[in-house]
This record gives sequence, C-alpha cells and structure tokens, in this order.
Amino acid sequence: LDLPIKCVSLTVYSFTFLLGLPANLLVFFIYVRKARKRGATPNVVYAINLCMSNLVLVAWMPVKAAETVLNIWTLPGLLCPIYNFFLFASLYGSGLLLTAVAVGRYLSIAFPITYKLYRRARTSCLVSAFLWAIVLLHLGLALVAEEGAYFVSLYQHNMSKCYEKFSDEQLKVLVPLRLEMALLLFLLPLLISAFCTLRCLALVRRSCLPVGSKRRVLAMELSALFVFVVCYAPYNVSHVVGFVQNTNVSWRSEAIISSSCNVFLEPVVMLMLSPSTPMELMGRLCWKRAPQQHHKDIATVKDPMATAQGVASLVEKQIGSRSNKAVETKGASSVKAT
Repeated sequence: LDLPIKCVSLTVYSFTFLLGLPANLLVFFIYVRKARKRGATPNVVYAINLCMSNLVLVAWMPVKAAETVLNIWTLPGLLCPIYNFFLFASLYGSGLLLTAVAVGRYLSIAFPITYKLYRRARTSCLVSAFLWAIVLLHLGLALVAEEGAYFVSLYQHNMSKCYEKFSDEQLKVLVPLRLEMALLLFLLPLLISAFCTLRCLALVRRSCLPVGSKRRVLAMELSALFVFVVCYAPYNVSHVVGFVQNTNVSWRSEAIISSSCNVFLEPVVMLMLSPSTPMELMGRLCWKRAPQQHHKDIATVKDPMATAQGVASLVEKQIGSRSNKAVETKGASSVKAT
C-alpha cells in the first residue's frame, strides 16, 4: 500500500476499534437489560446479533491494523482462514441483519394487525439463524476453494500474504463465488432495504404523526440505508469488477476500509431504534433511577418509531379518538333533537 492509503487505513481501523468497542458494548448492555426487564422483541434480537457481529470484528481489528502497517502476514498460517472467516462473516451478517430490521419496520407499518400475530422474538431468532446459515455456507465454500492452503501465499522477498494471491485454479472458483455473494448477500438485500425504506417513508408521510415525529422517522430510515450503502458497496463492487476482469482486483484491500466503519456506525442506528433518550441512557449507565417527573417527560418525547409498531399503534389511537368524538357529537345532536 502507498503511504497515504496506509495512513488512512490505519486511522480508520484505529477509530473502528476505539469507537466500536465501547459503542457496541453500550448498545449490547442496553438491549440485554431491556430484554430482561420488558421481554425480547424483534428489534432486541436483531440488535444483539448486530452487536455480537460487530464485537467479533472489533476483536480482529488489531490484527487488521498490524497487517496494514507491516504489509505482510506475520501470524501462523492457520490463523489466516480463521481471521478472514470472522471478518467476512461479520460484514455480510451485519448487512443481512440490517435488511431484516428494515423489513420488520415496513411490515409493522403496512400490515400492523397481521404482523402483530407473528411479531415474536422466537421468529426473529429463527430468521437470524437462517441469515447466519446463508453467510456461513458461502464462506465455507470459499474455504473449500482454497483447498487447504490456509489463504497464505508467498509474495516478493519471501514475504507472506494472507488472502491476496491466488492461483488460476482458485480464481476459477473464487471469482464466480464472489459475484454470487455480491448479488445475493449485498445487491438483493440492498434492493429490499431500499424498497422497505421508501415505502415506510411514504406511509409515514400520509399518517397523522406530528411533524417532529415524521422528521425523526426520516432520519432513522435514511441513516440505516446510508450505512448499508456506504459501508458495504465498495467491497462488493470489487467482486463485480473482479468477475468482469476475471482477476483478483488490486484495490480490494482499499475497498474493505469502508466496510469496517459499520462497527461504529451501526450502534448509532440501533440507538435510534431504542425508545430511550440520552438522559435515560446515562441514568442506566450510572445505575440510577430517574425521578418520576423525568419519566413523564420521557413519555412525552418518546420517539413513536423507536419500534416499528409505534407508528401503527399511534395512528390507530388517533383514528379511534376521532371516531369516539364523532359518536359523542352524534349522540349529543340526537339528544337535543328529542
């Protein structure tokens, strides 16, 4: 790597470790405590899975930073496939989990009654397990393509490289497999997430929510889609370019830099899904119980899109109140007439 690119890579990986570790631990603590106190929900299940995925990636960030600085692989060869396995499992697993969150929000708004029947933590656990199985299956095929070579190959001056140099026989398997992973594990989830996001925004725009709530919904939905595109697009584009050129593109190591940013960007999205305000989060961290008046204030500013079901329930409540007022007015008119 050139010196400027190496400096940028090292900076990003350092921020990923320094910001990602406390951020994901914070979110993990919040959602685990919420699950114990109020019971698990789909958002809680997906958030905990995302945190665990990000923490695994954070644990390998020092290795990634050292590889960037030294530009060689100094660890035992057996650790190379393990390192890459957890690295790419975290990246693709996080993308699929973000898609599951977007689908859940859309279903809860578009079909609130039907979705409520299937809105169970057990169902979300099964969905998460299915998504992880898809990711692990593809990575297992990539390991088989290496034919037990541990991904390590010799480079110039007998320096070892991890997952950078491949033979023609390996590329015949890896290049189509990478394209299939880019289409199935990135492009398809991206299209689904974009559709669900746009539909959510359209439905919320026509709802009776206050203007401030609509703005919070807009910020949350677009933030999740922004993280998905910025973090995962460059690396998957390298798969498509590699398939067209039938080679292992040289800028794959640069493309993966943005993918590590999801470690500290996704906690922001997950905190937006939580109904807790910053003051309440600080109170939980300090193990202090807020005053009763403070809880009342929280209830008034609580984001109705903290969970996707909040929009549907608020709209139904407003419609119900209007119907009750209409009935009362009609009843009063009939009494005056008699």
